[in-house]
Amino acid sequence: MSATDTELTTLFLEFSRNKLMEQYWPRLRACVEPLTDEQVWWRPNPSSNSIGNLVLHLNGNVGQWMVASFNKWEDLRARPAEFNAEGSLSKSALLDKLGATMQQAAEVLVRLTEADLLARYEIQGYHVTGLDAVYQVVEHFGLHYGQILYISKALAGKDLGFYSELNK
Repeated sequence: MSATDTELTTLFLEFSRNKLMEQYWPRLRACVEPLTDEQVWWRPNPSSNSIGNLVLHLNGNVGQWMVASFNKWEDLRARPAEFNAEGSLSKSALLDKLGATMQQAAEVLVRLTEADLLARYEIQGYHVTGLDAVYQVVEHFGLHYGQILYISKALAGKDLGFYSELNK
């Protein structure tokens, strides 16, 4: 393995950790915490998801694609239940649940190697590399974090200030 391969692996994993653990997850938590349980489970229409559904979905996705796959654990995800839930958990229980999964994901990302990224996995019926799995989690989390952010801003009626330093 050349130094370039090691550097690329390190850069990819550090970027992925920072995006998930230092940007997306803290900001998601910050925009959900001020909301009421009722707001967390509000749906604009029956075809749309609530913040609660999206938090459960992110928990399932991170748990399946990163935690279970790289730890070689049995996949126990019940994906349809993530979207069918309607107020079954409080806001704090949802955030605690996702927080525990994010902590497990952080532990996985710290120990992954180039060999783990090149290895093949079967996740959710897909045959992917470890690199695919990490990238899928980061991209997927960013997509739904953006939806949660939008709903939170709409419900709160104010800017959350995540990029206030750019307005100077």
